[in-house]
Amino acid sequence: MSQRQVLQVFEQYQRARTQFVQTVAELAARPQNIETLQNAGVMSLLRPLLLDVVPTIQQTAALALGRLANYNDDLAEAVVKGDILPQLVYSLAEQNRFYKKAAAFVLRAVGKHSPQLAQAIVDCGALDTLVICLEDFDPGVKEAASWALGYIARHNSELSQAVVDAGAVPLLVLCILEPEIALKRIAASALSDISKHSPELAQTVVDAGAIAHLAQMILNPDAKLKRQVLSALSQIAKHSVDLAEMVVEAEIFPVVLTCLKDSDEYVKKNAATLIREIAKHTPELSQLIVNAGGIAAVIDCIGNCKGNVRLPGIMMLGYVAAHSENLAMAVIISKGVPQLSICLSEEQEDHIKAAAAWALGQIGRHTPEHARAVAVINVLPVLLSLYMETESSEDLQVKTKKALKNILQKCTYLPALEPLLHDAPPNILKYVIGQFSKVLPHDSKARRLFVTSGGLKKVQEIKAEPGSLLQEYINTINNCYPEEIVRYYSPGYSEALLERVENYQPVL
Repeated sequence: MSQRQVLQVFEQYQRARTQFVQTVAELAARPQNIETLQNAGVMSLLRPLLLDVVPTIQQTAALALGRLANYNDDLAEAVVKGDILPQLVYSLAEQNRFYKKAAAFVLRAVGKHSPQLAQAIVDCGALDTLVICLEDFDPGVKEAASWALGYIARHNSELSQAVVDAGAVPLLVLCILEPEIALKRIAASALSDISKHSPELAQTVVDAGAIAHLAQMILNPDAKLKRQVLSALSQIAKHSVDLAEMVVEAEIFPVVLTCLKDSDEYVKKNAATLIREIAKHTPELSQLIVNAGGIAAVIDCIGNCKGNVRLPGIMMLGYVAAHSENLAMAVIISKGVPQLSICLSEEQEDHIKAAAAWALGQIGRHTPEHARAVAVINVLPVLLSLYMETESSEDLQVKTKKALKNILQKCTYLPALEPLLHDAPPNILKYVIGQFSKVLPHDSKARRLFVTSGGLKKVQEIKAEPGSLLQEYINTINNCYPEEIVRYYSPGYSEALLERVENYQPVL
């Protein structure tokens, strides 16, 4: 065989390998082909091509493996069991930028599925190599490495700590300063994933100077970047008062409030989440948000969106109101109660209704004035019906019961309590009767209305345990009226009267 013929054989072999990996990579991009490729044993065929002498074949083989591993955890596990990871890690340090991007994609695709698969990546020494890639000249390589590191860190604090220990955080902070928007997004997302697990991990991100840089990007026009920036700041602020104060000191107010009006739903939600995570810590931080106009901005945001986007705003109002009477009054003055009432009535998801019920309970629990502000908009019957609804989730029933208890124990606005007299079950009724027993002895007009509205008659129908708190309340109410009035409205009194009529012998 001549030299030319030998070269032709090699060329044919190279073309065949190239065509094979390209075809597999294209097929792997479509979910309907994955099972067929898996059954054909494509993993074992791709593995040797990672070591191919032709760089484009290596890169395309890595891309195909990444797409397969990305599809489900079984295929990702097959990559681990096929001993492919060590080869990828070795090549990640040695090869060109195209291969590095493809190899980092495989590591990300494997690591995203479970802590166990992410741990396999850590165990094969990939973190050090990925961190080196964060210093690469090519922004695409940095982006791919940031993505892989974020996907590993998001699972749990141990994996996140491993990423920190590999030295990733300072380099991720440098990545958010790069001009490329895509790299900024992924680096901010990775910092968010590292920060979320514990105060210590969040502190590591803070110590690397991340807060100031993230805060400067809150008004970036790119919505996807804003989402990640707001998320990262939320994950830092949620852990402790000190961390929340550090975020506030970066002068995010009132700038962050503009994000509540953003056209992107996730930007709105993440902005409300950030405000919630700050507000929950102390009355002082909540007051700072109030002073910046945060209450009105959050209430407007809740009014202009639906579903889960509302949830952090609803919870934020509850946290603010829980701190003190004055802060709860700030929510009332800003018209927060009607908006929470709308959420309670029109939302479909039980967990959102439960949050609205909880927030209303936090507003109404302070004083009779607070309770009245909640009661006058007819919230109590709605809370009661949700509590008694058999299809309500356990959490919704618990939250509505607690909210009713909180509001009723302070409510002296009797017109709002009247409907509950007739509908409430015994465990709620005792709080309603308790409030009547506090008000009626001191209010003659209320005593008269209580008779004409049928309230006194209803009280006489209640069967309370002798010596119970409920019986004491009933006795207190009965003592507000002449004995013959109480007897008149007692069950069986009309029959007793008729019997006396029948038995009466007129004097002729």
